[in-house]
Amino acid sequence: MKVAVLPGDGIGPEIVAEALKILEVLRAEGVSLELEVAPVGGAAVDQTGDPLPPPTLTLCEQADAVLFGAIGGPRYDALPREQRPERGLLRLRKAMDLFANLRPAQVFPELVAASTLRPEVVSGLDILIVRELTGDIYFGEPRGLRTNAA
Repeated sequence: MKVAVLPGDGIGPEIVAEALKILEVLRAEGVSLELEVAPVGGAAVDQTGDPLPPPTLTLCEQADAVLFGAIGGPRYDALPREQRPERGLLRLRKAMDLFANLRPAQVFPELVAASTLRPEVVSGLDILIVRELTGDIYFGEPRGLRTNAA
C-alpha cells in the first residue's frame, strides 16, 4: 500500500511522527507499506511558495491513502489568500473529490471531570461525527470586498 505522508506545519509534523510509529508497527507485523513524504500547507509555502505543490498533488492522486497532519497558524495569516495553508487543503479535497471528514470523539474516564458538561452527560461518550465538505464555506468563491463608509 502506498501512503502519501503530508506532515504539514504547526503541530502537524508532531502528530504525523506519532502516527508513523503505528505504521511502523504494522510494517513489522507484515503489512506492506510504501511511505512517501511531501510538503503541504505552510511548510510547502515556505519551501515552494505554493500550499499544494503539483508534485504533492500527484503523489496523493497516485497513493492508496493519504496521512495528513495539520496546517495553518497565525504565522501565515498575512499571506495572500491563494498562499494560505488552508488553500492547499481545500485544493486537495476538491482535486480528490473528497466529501466528508470523519471526526471520532471519545471521553476517557480520566478526563470526565475536565469537561464543562456534567459527568453523567459525557461519561462513556464515543461518537463519530461525519462532517460534510461539499459546499458552503469550503468551496465558496469570494465575490469581492465591500467597505461601508461611516
